[in-house]
Amino acid sequence: MEFNKSEIREWIESIAGSVLTAMFIMVFLFQTYKVEGKSMEPNLHEGQRLIVDKITYRFRPPEPGEIVVIKPKDPTKKFVKRVIAFEGQNISITKSKLRINGLTVNEPYIKEEMNEDYEWTVIPEESVFVMGDNRNRSMDSRDSRNVGFVPLKNVVGRAVVIYWPPQEAKIVKKPELKGEFDYDNVDFNH
Repeated sequence: MEFNKSEIREWIESIAGSVLTAMFIMVFLFQTYKVEGKSMEPNLHEGQRLIVDKITYRFRPPEPGEIVVIKPKDPTKKFVKRVIAFEGQNISITKSKLRINGLTVNEPYIKEEMNEDYEWTVIPEESVFVMGDNRNRSMDSRDSRNVGFVPLKNVVGRAVVIYWPPQEAKIVKKPELKGEFDYDNVDFNH
């Protein structure tokens, strides 16, 4: 089988166009991410692969409940976590209960109750507070040395699809978070 120069050039242009399109998609629109560790159990498991939407947050900030990929303070790493609160909100954890702006938040997606309390604090501007769903085994915003408050510029994108392994493939949905005012546990000093 012989190829002439125009056929070879056509093949090269086609391959180059495909490579450039794939690079554009990976750089600006979507990226794949492999879940590492157990911090997002029971909802995400080690070895699962996600498709991460990188464009949505150019038009709006992350919302509580969304699963995101972040760059922690160590720029060589990326973590997958759940957005819990955003700038201006106050947050605390007492007696295993998450409170945002004074409301106790029902979190049906967590693996188990939290072992440690977290002091009342306000989320700074242009930042989000993130935690893993396996709260007692998660390096997240509660750890100010490694993660802390996550600047919006360090949020890579939101998980939209679990695509691997195929038998676990599904769309990643944001849970509806409901807060209830808990009069018994209000700290009126803040």
